Amino acid sequence: MGNRGMEDLIPLVNRLQDAFSSIGQSCNLDLPQIAVVGGQSAGKSSVLENFVGRDFLPRGSGIVTRRPLVLQLINANAEWAEFLHCKGKKFTDFEEVRQEIEAETDRVTGANKGISPVPINLRVYSPNVLNLTLIDLPGITKVPVGDQPADIEHQIRDMIMQFICRESCLILAVTPANTDLANSDALKLAKDVDPQGQRTIGVITKLDLMDEGTDARDVLENKLLPLRRGYIGVVNRSQKDIDGKKDIKAALAAERKFFLTHPAYRHIADSMGTPHLQKVLNQQLTNHIRDTLPAFRSKLQSQLLSLDREAEEYRHYRPDDPSRKTKALLQMVQQFSVDFEKRIEGSGDQVDTVELSGGAKINRIFHERFPFELVKMECDEKEMRREISYAIKNIHGIRTGLFTPDMAFEAIVKKQVVKIKEPCIKCIDLVVQELINTVRQCSNKLDSFPHLREETERIVTSHIRDRESQAKEQVLLLIDVQLAYINTNHEDFIGFAKYVQIFVIRKGWLTINNISIMKGGAKEYWFVLTAESLSWFKDDEEKEKKYMLPLDNLKVRDVEKSFMSSKHMFAIFNTEQRNVFKDNRFLELACDTLEEVESWRASLLRAGVYPERAAVSSSGPAENFSMDPQLERKVETIRNLVDSYMAIVNKCIRDLMPKTIMHLMINNVKDFINAELLAQLYSAGDQNALMDESQEQVQRREEVLRTHHALKEALAIIGDISTTTISTPLPPPVDNSWLHAGSLDLKKYTIPTKMPNSGRLTTD
Repeated sequence: MGNRGMEDLIPLVNRLQDAFSSIGQSCNLDLPQIAVVGGQSAGKSSVLENFVGRDFLPRGSGIVTRRPLVLQLINANAEWAEFLHCKGKKFTDFEEVRQEIEAETDRVTGANKGISPVPINLRVYSPNVLNLTLIDLPGITKVPVGDQPADIEHQIRDMIMQFICRESCLILAVTPANTDLANSDALKLAKDVDPQGQRTIGVITKLDLMDEGTDARDVLENKLLPLRRGYIGVVNRSQKDIDGKKDIKAALAAERKFFLTHPAYRHIADSMGTPHLQKVLNQQLTNHIRDTLPAFRSKLQSQLLSLDREAEEYRHYRPDDPSRKTKALLQMVQQFSVDFEKRIEGSGDQVDTVELSGGAKINRIFHERFPFELVKMECDEKEMRREISYAIKNIHGIRTGLFTPDMAFEAIVKKQVVKIKEPCIKCIDLVVQELINTVRQCSNKLDSFPHLREETERIVTSHIRDRESQAKEQVLLLIDVQLAYINTNHEDFIGFAKYVQIFVIRKGWLTINNISIMKGGAKEYWFVLTAESLSWFKDDEEKEKKYMLPLDNLKVRDVEKSFMSSKHMFAIFNTEQRNVFKDNRFLELACDTLEEVESWRASLLRAGVYPERAAVSSSGPAENFSMDPQLERKVETIRNLVDSYMAIVNKCIRDLMPKTIMHLMINNVKDFINAELLAQLYSAGDQNALMDESQEQVQRREEVLRTHHALKEALAIIGDISTTTISTPLPPPVDNSWLHAGSLDLKKYTIPTKMPNSGRLTTD
């Protein structure tokens, strides 16, 4: 073969495939291999049987190969076969091998002609084979049969593509000679994944079944649809030979005779036939492994390094050692405590970059969600004023009160304070939920011990629920404390006297229509209405005050809308016939909508500026405000005093809620986990049962140890192999540009005819 120093490489890959298949994973290593691809009845099975020299593959109509068969051929003195799933059992009768393949296929796929990507690993030892590893894939089909799914063609193509798309996989494209080569499914798939042809080897079967007067010489000489690695022709047994149990040795002898005697092939007979194909594949696979060896070794080393630490822990692991269980329990609880504190307090390691969690989420609840819930709780303004109005009237009773009653203010404030209970309770619920989520996240590391995880979650969650009830009691107590005494002497409270002086009833833009034309006519200003005056400014920053008009002796008058203006108007005038603004007896103001006019009239009424007429039409603002101006001013006063006092209460609650929850819940839970969790676990039951491993962990430990051993063995073998041995270089790329010139019809090249008086063949 010219590659003797590398002959251990193929057995190495075989051992790796066995090791990785037995542990149910590939270790993310693409092992060098040869995939056999072809349509149904292309002769793939016969080629493989000729390699072995035995009949051992299932036969029949339809899809016979329904699972990938990883066939490892190993040169040995004796002849036997063994399956990976029947490790240790030697099959010397190859009829039993066929039956076992059929039984194992049906075990996974069922008897309904379905397919499965789970491979069957078969190893054949024989003195008649060269070291070789091939994967026999299901034949490409077009039409489903029996109970096969309608998309069987796509399933088979997807399965084949999973193997041949890997750079480490050589493709053995099998095509029968009695079909049109240009329509070969095997070559099409190979071209899709290997456009440069560096990994594709062509095999032409059924050369003896071609029509008389035709041959495949142009194909085998690599002149038609050329491949970089070329084509090799084989002659398999016919179905009649198989049914008649024709000996494979006799078939190989007949194949050799066919090539030596056929006039079109005798000049290339030495590079044709099954023995030559087996030798070429052995050489190509060995060379391919050699070429991929550096990257292959790097992957092995990378995998080994990633498993070193874990394998070292597992190597001296004694599952039933009581001292180990006690130590593991202490370590797990300590780790759980550290993880919980890190998630709450924050840390630089294991930062979640996808979403907020733990302490960050609780902080958001404290300072964003809870204040939002307080603001959302604010009632409807109209409803609030209606309640204040009824409270004032009910407190005065039959009498007409001259002063704004304190009791109405207190009654409304208490009603508003009671409403704070709901967002406070909701805030605690949100924090509790996040604490429980944090406990579950931290307990993920306890997955290896399901009983311990379950007990830890139960104990800590139960404690959180106990603290939840205490926190809610304390928060409700804080609300009751606020209700117990309404402190109107609070330094931040605006107070009755202060309110009258500084309280702003309304702000907004208004247009003054009756400014002299010389000064620009109508102009828009920013107006501010208080209980004492009406002022207007250049803009809403209120830096440049234009004028301040006292409200004494002022009234509101209706003004008809001008046909030249789209704005709605009203006027303010002095009842003592004095000028209101400079030389103007009245101030004509305008808004964009009628609703704004009515709203400003209502605000002026609350400030004591009454309408000129006592009667108001039914279409007027009767629904917006009372016709008792004195009552309206009292309502407005209490409404704004309630706002002032509730701002104090909200500020206090926003400050105390996080502190209360931190003290009664979060810090307490941290202390409980640090100081009492271990004792609670010991008192909960049998510690040995707590530290029972999950089945997944047992499997994981066994897989890691097996994989680690296989990787070390592979690296040791690779290290002993000389990478400077002789290698057959890959042939140069073939020039196939002529194939596409002038829309060449490939089909006509597949049926050549004989030229008169010569043994040479040419095309039509």
